[in-house]
Parts: sequence; structure tokens; C-alpha cells
Amino acid sequence: MTAVLLVEGLHKSFGGVQAVADVSFAIEPGELLALIGPNGAGKSTCFNMLNGQLRPDAGLVRFEGRDIAGMKPRQVWRLGVGRTFQITATFASLSVRENVQMALYSHAGRLRSLLARFGTAFRAEADALLAQVGMLDQADRPCGVLAYGDLKRVELAMALANEPRLLLMDEPTAGMAPKERVALMELTARLARERRIAVLFTEHDMDVVFTQADRIIVLDRGQLIAGGTPAEVRANPDVRAVYLGSAH
Repeated sequence: MTAVLLVEGLHKSFGGVQAVADVSFAIEPGELLALIGPNGAGKSTCFNMLNGQLRPDAGLVRFEGRDIAGMKPRQVWRLGVGRTFQITATFASLSVRENVQMALYSHAGRLRSLLARFGTAFRAEADALLAQVGMLDQADRPCGVLAYGDLKRVELAMALANEPRLLLMDEPTAGMAPKERVALMELTARLARERRIAVLFTEHDMDVVFTQADRIIVLDRGQLIAGGTPAEVRANPDVRAVYLGSAH
């Protein structure tokens, strides 16, 4: 099977500090890969090099065989790479449906034609995405009044608007209650497998990581120290020493 994302020898330094050093991994269609590590391990730096927010000092980032290292975030997004953020990126004054319509307008390259009215353009497509994430019944509500867990679902619908083959999720369950965390990641896993979307996510909740990820890779001080199935990573003594601790 051909990898959706192939990362080889990724490096990034800031001044004299090496944030990411020789990181390599791949993700297959429909696979959920968790990237974990202690604070300061280099997870955010690695993430930001994948979607164009940072340019690698060295290394390859191949999406569906195309080198995207150094491309701008919008260029990467248009190729079919979606992203969600640790802090939800929705417009509070717009309705749930309008937020998703905005993403659909952008995907179609029609933001300039939007002006002040959304009208019926992409309404059906927006409603279809909202139905998939369980938010259609709240389509007319402003995002500013939603519970945080519901906002995360709206953000997921927006991330699916460009029909991604790769979805990058940065701390997708941050700020959510435990039951909401499990529900969101179960939903993500189901959609990813149905649509054959490769998912790379960072996460601090180890229960979410070990129950939802197909594979896990572990960063420490910018270097990959382990990788494999949840069972293999849980049993790895290096991981237990630097990240999980003896309690796990």
C-alpha cells in the first residue's frame, strides 16, 4: 500500500536549539497515527513543518508522492491536507452551517464571491458534513453559544470540507470532558476508515491515544525514540522512562 504521507530525515533548529532531528515515518490510508512525547519534545514543530507553517532545514515531506516541504499552508490545504487546532478556529458570530459553508467556499476558491451573504450555495454540502459529525440539528445556532465539545465537532466538519486524504489534528480533545474526548476520537476514527483518510494526531490523554491509535510514534528532545502498535509502545522501556512513567 502506498503511504499518503512519507516523512524522511526531517530536521529543524532554532538558533542553537535542535527542535527536530532526523524524524522519519509514514501513514497509510485510513490509519490513525498518534504522535506523542513530553512537553518540548518537538511535536508542534514537526506538525508545523508538515502543513507549511515552518520550512524544514532538511528532509522530505511527501504527500501522495509530491514533496510539499516549504509550501504555504493554503497550498498544502488545497492539495487535500486538512487540519484542526488545539484551540478551535470557528467564527463565533456565524452559525454552525455558515462556518462549514465558509470552508466549502474556500475549497472552491470562491471566498471573494461570498460577500455578506451565504445564501443557498454549498448549503446541502454543509448539511451533509454536519450530519456526519452529528451537528445537523444545531446548524442554525451561532458557534458562540455552543458547548466546547460541539465546537470541536464543527471544526472537524470544516476540516472535512476540502475532502482531505490526510488530516492533521493538533490536540483534538484539549479542553473536553473525558466522555467527549472518547466520542470525538471514535467519530474521527470511523470517518477516517470509511473515507480512507490518513490521520496524524498529537494528544496528551493517554487513554485516547492507546484506545484509538493504530500506531504510535514517540518524540523526545526532537528525536523519535519508539514506534509501533499501542501494545509495543506501552511496553517500551525508553517510553516508560521518558514519557509514560512507572504508573503506566
